[in-house]
Amino acid sequence: MKRVIIFPNGSNTDGKVINLGKCIDEVLLEAGRKLGITARSIYSPQGGLIDDIKLIRDDDVLYISEGEPFRPCPSWTTPSSVSVSVAPTVSTKEKPRTKLVPVDGAEWVTLNIGGKLFSTTRSTLTRQEPNSMLARMFSDQSEVPWNSSVDANGAYLIDRSPTYFEPILNYLRHGQLILDKGVNPEGVLEEARFFGLDYLVGILEEIIERNAPADDNTPISRREFMLKLLATPTNSELRCQGLNFQTANLSRLDLRYINFKYAILRNANLSGANLSYCNFERADLSGAVLDCANLLGIKMVCANLEGSSLRSCNFEDPAGQKANMEGAQMKNVILEGSHMASVNLRVATLKNANLQNCDLRGAVLAGADLENCDLSGSDLQDANLRGANLTGATFELMLNALHMSQTLR
Repeated sequence: MKRVIIFPNGSNTDGKVINLGKCIDEVLLEAGRKLGITARSIYSPQGGLIDDIKLIRDDDVLYISEGEPFRPCPSWTTPSSVSVSVAPTVSTKEKPRTKLVPVDGAEWVTLNIGGKLFSTTRSTLTRQEPNSMLARMFSDQSEVPWNSSVDANGAYLIDRSPTYFEPILNYLRHGQLILDKGVNPEGVLEEARFFGLDYLVGILEEIIERNAPADDNTPISRREFMLKLLATPTNSELRCQGLNFQTANLSRLDLRYINFKYAILRNANLSGANLSYCNFERADLSGAVLDCANLLGIKMVCANLEGSSLRSCNFEDPAGQKANMEGAQMKNVILEGSHMASVNLRVATLKNANLQNCDLRGAVLAGADLENCDLSGSDLQDANLRGANLTGATFELMLNALHMSQTLR
């Protein structure tokens, strides 16, 4: 069983040795019985209030108070106190400065952080991050002496925030960062940087980044969208109108029936995704990759697909629901090898588009701009091309002959 040496508050005489009980109340009860006083508070030799039995170690020297504040002894150098050397002369306008002298790493020290006292041990301050500023300040292996002002009770003065220092000290005690409700991690981060706690800085930066709310212009990541997707019941519509998915990787996902109206999907990767019956009305899909995607019954009215890639996509719904891409902006789009039977491309702009080997049977291309469009090897049987602009369009290796009636108004 551990034992401690106790003295009355403000005295280094009449000391007693007692066994350390299981809780702080037992220590107070035994100390009061031994010293013949009503014991109410326990102080370390530096004046730090001890309120937890775990803070007391074997052979510690403690000062027992009847409720009055800590009173330093006339000569309070004890076997457990921090050794100090005081300069011979001190200006009356200047606070006394002490020089830390290396002592046993298990000895207690008291820090005055912004007016609040913290009692801890040298080993606590040096164990978790031995290269930190705190470790160098209190390490008995340090080759560089460190000077600090002390208060009237001998506690080392450090002008920092006690609110943000407390979780740092607890982290140094047990290696786990625990932030109470109302403690701003950004404030703790600044203190961790000041004390040179590099590993803790990394933990806090990750917490801040993870908890930072996305602003209106921040693109949604695949992970964020997956969490939203998984949280939506299968019988409910997932509404993503106007959301920013720029450059997002949504490839190979089942995204059927989602409402992407007005969404921003510039340069997004949707290759291999199932987008059947989705609504992309007036959405921005410029530069997006939709290769091999399922687009059954899709709605892309007035959508912007300029420069996008839709190789080998399937628009043909066996149930008969037609894809609607009326008025879509599809300059320089690549639709090579896509199945687009009965798709509605009325008044769509397909200038310089690549529609090689596409199945366009029964497609509606009335009024569409097909200038310089490559339709080589495509099947345009029963397609409606009335009023379409076919200037410079290529029709080589057509599977079915193009009848003049298809191009008349």
